[in-house]
Amino acid sequence: MPKKDILVLQDLLLSNAQAAAAIRAELEGRGILAVNIMSSPGAGKTSLLERIAERTAGSLKIAVIEGDIETERDTERIRAKGVPAWQITTGGACHLEAKMVGKVLPSVPPETEILFIENVGNLVCPAGYDLGERLRIVLLSAPEGDDKPKKYPKAFTTAQTLVLTKADLFPHLPFDPAKAKAEALELNPKLDVFITSAVTGEGLDELIAHLRRKREEIQPHA
Repeated sequence: MPKKDILVLQDLLLSNAQAAAAIRAELEGRGILAVNIMSSPGAGKTSLLERIAERTAGSLKIAVIEGDIETERDTERIRAKGVPAWQITTGGACHLEAKMVGKVLPSVPPETEILFIENVGNLVCPAGYDLGERLRIVLLSAPEGDDKPKKYPKAFTTAQTLVLTKADLFPHLPFDPAKAKAEALELNPKLDVFITSAVTGEGLDELIAHLRRKREEIQPHA
């Protein structure tokens, strides 16, 4: 039975990879940067997207796909910022898959410049599934502790960008941002690292500039 289980998993990943490749080709052909955001529950994914929406209103056209096990609470928060958003409720699955994202694509406005995909809160399962993104961002928040990169390595080795969130709490918690950054870079030296706070606004402008640069990279395909 173990051999059969492995074959089934391989088939699923192959199917997902094919769907992801099609999504990537479609979005980049439309000049849309797809960004897959991963983190543990409560690391601040939705809050970060709310602040990005506020700071880029009128200057950057964004849209958001929200992935959660249950409820549409995060989608409602994003829509309240005037941003198009769609909910994918997995009903228990610990991650999004490319086919789920693909079903939403026809609804994404053609003028969209960046499509954020907020994955299910989890540092394990989502790391194994390509969603057709051009950029993968992993968030690590101060309350989680600075030892997480080596405990959940795949989330960090498959990402291109690391965002240390809730910087306003750094002075109040046993969290060393330098240690977290160093451990993550030891796993993945190519990571771009940013420090942000949705409360104070620290680092948001730098992160938004990074996103704009990444979007510009696909313009020849638009």
